[in-house]
Amino acid sequence: MENKYLSGFGNHFSSEARPGALPQDQNSPQKAPLGLYPEQLSGSAFTAPRAQNLYTWLYRLRPSVMHKAFKPLKELTQKTFFKPQHTNPNQMRWNALPETNGHFLEGIRTVCGNGSSHEQKGIHVHLYSFNKGMENRYMMNADGDFVIVPQTGSLQVKTELGFIEAEPGEIVLVPRGMKFQVNPLNSPRCTGYIGENFGHPFHLPELGPIGANGLAHRRHFLTPVAAFEDKEGAFELIGKFNGELWSAEMNHAPLDVVAWHGNYCPFKYDLRKFNTINTVSFDHPDPSIFTVLTSASDTPGTANVDFVIFPPRWMVAEHTFRPPYFHRNIMSEYMGLIYGEYDAKTAGGFMPGGGSLHNFFSAHGPDAETFEKASKADLQPNKIQNTMAFMFESRVPYMVTDFALQKGFIQEDYQDYWQSFKKNFK
Repeated sequence: MENKYLSGFGNHFSSEARPGALPQDQNSPQKAPLGLYPEQLSGSAFTAPRAQNLYTWLYRLRPSVMHKAFKPLKELTQKTFFKPQHTNPNQMRWNALPETNGHFLEGIRTVCGNGSSHEQKGIHVHLYSFNKGMENRYMMNADGDFVIVPQTGSLQVKTELGFIEAEPGEIVLVPRGMKFQVNPLNSPRCTGYIGENFGHPFHLPELGPIGANGLAHRRHFLTPVAAFEDKEGAFELIGKFNGELWSAEMNHAPLDVVAWHGNYCPFKYDLRKFNTINTVSFDHPDPSIFTVLTSASDTPGTANVDFVIFPPRWMVAEHTFRPPYFHRNIMSEYMGLIYGEYDAKTAGGFMPGGGSLHNFFSAHGPDAETFEKASKADLQPNKIQNTMAFMFESRVPYMVTDFALQKGFIQEDYQDYWQSFKKNFK
């Protein structure tokens, strides 16, 4: 079976869909092989340090500049990418996104966020629900990276560098500035989450005393091999620039890269391959041990965004309250549930496809039912199974959109889950 992916994170890859398409020795020869056009896609400043310099050389059928003028798509922008503008100190929780009909872009709804592409920092969190392919439409997000987290339905994500297939339990990252298309893959409807990172590109966290192994392993990140579309006709490139959507007509499909080499790549990662680190004695390590990817800020040790998961794992700590403890955090936390039940919310309400927000120093922790059960539990080794929750954790407080405050979507009784605690002090 032909391999569809290249393994590794941050590697400099080379891939060609036609033998001889990659030039030898030079990036931009006077005449590229097979009549292709050389083009460099830069994901960092040219002068970024070598270890942080992100770029890929593309060898394509036509140069990317070959499209008509962009025109604003105000109606689609107002329908999808809402502006986070409301500060709210309350703990908030939402139901799953109501079903929307249409293609991927039409099905996006912004829930909360901080920062902006203009500031080149922060993150916006979106939900999506769609039931149609994009057909002759393609997207290019100049604002930030898209971390796509499927919740139901498998996806086909076509990019300039190749094609990715992903199911719930996997994530897909499409780098800023790369053209792509998202379609259902053998699914009548697809739903999930998107983290749009405006700041430093995601990278693997340092392991420190953990050593060489643990958490997410480089070799489990999969970048697609070169694949291209050679199509002519009426096509649309939808660009996102500083929060606004724009449309440009094209007479050919924009995913026409026959060969490429570089380290600025889309990838997918199977969250089920995360090697969880946990205590084997007592008490809790901090939840930072569940970090899959991190986006650095200008403050060492404090992330612009951390992407964190809570996967199946053994719980063996003795003399310990095992669920997540009561907590107030300098970081702000948006949490989603891909499938199963989150071990700190067994009383219901936190459902797959839904989400919660605990902004900085907003108190949170297990609901009363979970606390009572865990306080009396027989602490034998126990495996948490069939669950996958995640968190976009940011140093900056999230603001919410008008859409996020709509009745029927936001759970107005969220605080009630903590009101039945008793004073046990004697």
